[in-house]
Amino acid sequence: MKSFLIIGMGNFGHHLLKELSQYKCEIMIADIDEEKMSDVLNSVVSAKIADCTNVEVLKSFDIPSFDACFVCIGGNFQNSLEITSQLKELGARKVISKADEDLQSKFLLRNGADQVIYPERDAAANVAVSESSDSIFDSIRLADGYGIYEIVPNSKWIGQTIKGANIRSNYGLSILAIKRGEKISPLPNGDYVFCIEDHLMVLGKEEDVMKVIEK
Repeated sequence: MKSFLIIGMGNFGHHLLKELSQYKCEIMIADIDEEKMSDVLNSVVSAKIADCTNVEVLKSFDIPSFDACFVCIGGNFQNSLEITSQLKELGARKVISKADEDLQSKFLLRNGADQVIYPERDAAANVAVSESSDSIFDSIRLADGYGIYEIVPNSKWIGQTIKGANIRSNYGLSILAIKRGEKISPLPNGDYVFCIEDHLMVLGKEEDVMKVIEK
């Protein structure tokens, strides 16, 4: 069973806790504000009211015992930077810190963060992509310009099989699943015939997806 430490129980900390609590794992939370933790106490194994910029406080958490530590502090980047650095010095296996901009990310990575996430920026980017086209229904951006997109099939594909349209070679996209109504077919084989009612879950570069939906 994995164990996690979440420092900072603002909006993102709450959403992260909600998602992690769906899996079999132990979660400890910490925040200087008791009220921010009061509504989630039944979802965690431990909750600490503490100033986590104090290294003695962090030492009391047994940092090396956690599989990952999340720094979810918002509004005070100096505190986030200090806690990230101290966690790594105390032997944290993995530190994942929240950032609002690229400059913050650079400092966090230089001071101990193994990974930096941009929850607000990523959410805005995903909404912008899906709302900018009637042919994109959802998206999840990944690294290096890649993402997972829910799109309608290109009109040229209708009536063809996946193999016949040669999606991967001709368009640079991999089909992860196909949704038709309420039915989802994960990893469809090459004999699947495209239908106009289909929604495709594809993995690929955003620029390649845009080329497909614009044709």
